[in-house]
Amino acid sequence: MKNKTVAAWLAFVGGPLGLHRFYLFGLNDTLGWLLPIPTALGLYGIERVQENGLDDMASWWLIPLLGFTVAACSLNAIVYALMTTQAWNGKFNPQAPVDAPAGETHWGTIGAIVVALLIGATVLMSSIVFSFQRYFEYQIEEAQKISQ
Repeated sequence: MKNKTVAAWLAFVGGPLGLHRFYLFGLNDTLGWLLPIPTALGLYGIERVQENGLDDMASWWLIPLLGFTVAACSLNAIVYALMTTQAWNGKFNPQAPVDAPAGETHWGTIGAIVVALLIGATVLMSSIVFSFQRYFEYQIEEAQKISQ
């Protein structure tokens, strides 16, 4: 039986590594194996910023990958946690009765919603702001070069 609360927390905490996908769909899940790729690329972008500074253009593309992956996994956690008991059990526990306790919402499930919403929204907004800020700073630098 797949527990809704466990799946929501796995999507939030281990989502960028695909842990929730492996829990729900097994080790043969392709998306579960693909999720660590943008996570690793985003972490590599952070490493590039630490080595080369904020002027490294490759990091402008890599860092948001991590942010968008974390935000998407947080959204996934919220969607899982908000599913009704009947919908959860119908999708992830088809052999169980529709009112099985594995699909019920508890305080732990509500906690996953709150934390995922808080962190997910913050990471998403930060990724968007970082991307646009770096882009516009680059445009200003290039315009200054042209005007000189």
